[in-house]
Amino acid sequence: MNEPLRLTDYDYPLPPACIAQEPLAERDAARLLVLERASGAREHRTVRELPRLLRAGDLLVANATRVVPARLRGRKRSGGAVEALLLGPGGRPGEWRALVRGRALRVGTKLCFARGAASLEAELSARADDGGATLVFAPDAAPHTLGEMPLPPYIQRPEPRAEDALRYQTVFARAPGAVAAPTAGLHFTQALLAALAAHGVGLAELVLHVGPGTFRPLRAADLAAGRLHAEVFELPESTADAIAKTRARGGRVVAIGTTTTRVLEACARDDGTVAAGRGETDLFVRPGHRFRAVDVLLTNFHLPRSSLLLLVAAFAGREAVLEAYREAVAAGYRFYSYGDAMLIV
Repeated sequence: MNEPLRLTDYDYPLPPACIAQEPLAERDAARLLVLERASGAREHRTVRELPRLLRAGDLLVANATRVVPARLRGRKRSGGAVEALLLGPGGRPGEWRALVRGRALRVGTKLCFARGAASLEAELSARADDGGATLVFAPDAAPHTLGEMPLPPYIQRPEPRAEDALRYQTVFARAPGAVAAPTAGLHFTQALLAALAAHGVGLAELVLHVGPGTFRPLRAADLAAGRLHAEVFELPESTADAIAKTRARGGRVVAIGTTTTRVLEACARDDGTVAAGRGETDLFVRPGHRFRAVDVLLTNFHLPRSSLLLLVAAFAGREAVLEAYREAVAAGYRFYSYGDAMLIV
């Protein structure tokens, strides 16, 4: 009988200085810890070396979601500061689902969000215990025009920076809808993609609109249910066909990030191909999962006890991953969204 999963087994010490606060000047200059699944062997490279680390005939699969400027800052009419993260439109014109932060926020509270000289008024019309809320703007309002890039809370900015609008976005980004970046994709440049193509590595895309659940701590209820927050995805026929052809010629499917992995595994068939489609997935990839679609994983370094770390541990083994993390900390790797990467082969 399998032992129950314990989050304490997926913890690790991380000095705050290891958490990257700024992106590197060059995206593909990030360090790359290469981990071999079968042996646990490790070596240190850079993302720029990917064309030499992958094989002709392999297929990269990227998440083409685009992060929207979803963070609004403002004040209550009574004067207290408030912050909102827009999650998507509600059921009626002018309604938006959001996470809100501020003191004494009650249903009926009037809010004013501003950026520069522009401003919009809203009313808090519903509130949930988990911070979820419904905001009502004017029916023709466009609140994202006042928004900032929703950087994760561990990237600390006293003021928003214009360059984050570019750097917290991948070169694949085309389909607006995410409130967090698929961070493994942040390492790619057009020059690197051209070098990979010249080496015979293909590229296909899917979409998973990353939601705020990616930053929420795992709860006992999540472990008991075996499911996670649902996220909207689309896997095109062209990507399904590219994966089938890759399988037929003996190539490997290389997932760029945990978000791509989640979609591929949710849509996987037993023969390693995938079914095209669109919808929502609440798949929780954790130790014990049998990977059917993904052969190689490129991923950033993730928070302790997070669903993303559990996914990586499911792919490469808990001890191998935690040992790689310990080595990365000792070697001065940069962690989290603007940090360095791992390639698990």
